[in-house]
Amino acid sequence: MENNFGKLYLCPTPIGNLGDITERTLKTLESVDLIAAEDTRVSVKLLNRFGIKKPLTSYYEHNKREKGNYLLDKLKSGENIAVVTDAGMPGISDPGEDIVRLCRENGIEVEALPGACAFATALVSSGLPTGRFTFEGFLSVNKKSRREHLESLKDETRTMIFYEAPHKLPYTLRDMAEAFGGGRQIVIAREITKKHEEYLSLTLDKAISHFEETPPKGEFVLIIRGAEQKSEPAVAADAETLIKSCMAENIKGKSIAKIVSETLGIPKNHAYSMYLELNK
Repeated sequence: MENNFGKLYLCPTPIGNLGDITERTLKTLESVDLIAAEDTRVSVKLLNRFGIKKPLTSYYEHNKREKGNYLLDKLKSGENIAVVTDAGMPGISDPGEDIVRLCRENGIEVEALPGACAFATALVSSGLPTGRFTFEGFLSVNKKSRREHLESLKDETRTMIFYEAPHKLPYTLRDMAEAFGGGRQIVIAREITKKHEEYLSLTLDKAISHFEETPPKGEFVLIIRGAEQKSEPAVAADAETLIKSCMAENIKGKSIAKIVSETLGIPKNHAYSMYLELNK
């Protein structure tokens, strides 16, 4: 039996240059019954710029639980709703992902419109490898959590992408240098598509020095080169060292294989075969 539910539209907005909004996005914003905005004060300026008059409601991180249910009820009653963020694609580092999940769980159609996205724009402009990458979003403001997050990525071989606010940037760069080494390459994209757009390609140590002399302003995307891929001989040497260490602690063979597999990412049966060779 067909339902009469409305549809949720994810509408990307410009990340700086208003000319980047698409015709399809404008038509969608004009057609929906309600627009859910991360910050209504920001979104109303955009809507006024294009002469769009529609009801607005706030939908952001700290009201997403209660407002998500409100939006869900509206959709179930047949209303079409557009979700917009302050800039870029809804659902990337904002609560848009929560309302999408609610819609999927309740059989409500979701349509995402293509458009501006800060991390994708920065990545393809960085000159760093784009074939494989990991988007890590905003790091925690908590120093311990931030350092633990970065420490977990120290051996990540894919290009890494982060968002950062200017007041946190100096602390983040220092923690990154500690986790990845000061010589690791970073590309820092600032104010993408805006008048003062800037890309800096340098090492983490030099980035720290740069922003000690030039206080950071604007919004930042950080693109960091991944760690060097270990060669097979290097991995084998690490595995042998770890196996011998486990054997010295009287750990049994299958447990050793499990430890080596989880630590170095090699197949468990291969780790066990190495253990058998060393235990002859």
